[in-house]
Amino acid sequence: MHHVSNARLSAELLLAHCLSVEREYLYTHDERVLADLEIQALEEAVYDRIHGVPLQYIVGRQEFYGRYFLVSPAVLIPRPETEHIVEAVLQIHKAAGQASHPRILDVGTGSGCIAVTLALEIPGAEVFAGDISEAALQVARINASALGASVSFMCMDVVDATVSQFEFIVSNPPYVGRGDIHRLQREVREYEPHVALFSPDDELEVYRRLVAGAERVLSAGGYLLMEIGIGMDERVLELFNARWEKLPVKTDLQGLPRTVIARRRGSET
Repeated sequence: MHHVSNARLSAELLLAHCLSVEREYLYTHDERVLADLEIQALEEAVYDRIHGVPLQYIVGRQEFYGRYFLVSPAVLIPRPETEHIVEAVLQIHKAAGQASHPRILDVGTGSGCIAVTLALEIPGAEVFAGDISEAALQVARINASALGASVSFMCMDVVDATVSQFEFIVSNPPYVGRGDIHRLQREVREYEPHVALFSPDDELEVYRRLVAGAERVLSAGGYLLMEIGIGMDERVLELFNARWEKLPVKTDLQGLPRTVIARRRGSET
């Protein structure tokens, strides 16, 4: 017996994918008889799913902030908690009266979901996105093109390859400790890219590099927003020195701290 979460929904999405239709089509065409090739495609998709391949990799897409993004095993599957980064940037941009054309850098862009969304939600923004994986960048470029977003992509580790100044730096860095691999769902630990999932031996290393890099490339008054793992908020906040103003941590729908936000103070501080 195979245990697949949300089995009925998964089956409907797999069938819709194999028929190249939307899921709603199935409810209005329940009399349709599948052709042999369609049956074969469905059987192969079901085989992959019951053996742990994430549904999103099989159908090749995932919704994020109301838009569908291409996903492949080269990138993490976008998750709802990451949308809080987008929401926080939009709130800050509106409330703080930022310039109409903010410069934004997305570090570790993966599928490009954050960068592309911000480029579309803030017209005129100059959005840049970097990733250490060229395979991930290829996926991100496809998403930007398909959704009509103007984003400049670069292959780099954290912010090492840029000297520009930005008003926002955003990142969903790898933060899962390798010792916690056994706690992850099979779909995650066996199929999603480990370079984007797991932190180095020092789980705060990437955060330290982000904070240090942001001090160099953030404009005075600029913001650094980073997704964090559960229970990491206090340790990450301790990385900010007096040159930063630490803002309230954003929580997810369960009330868990998930997005750390800090503002770089002016040079007079």
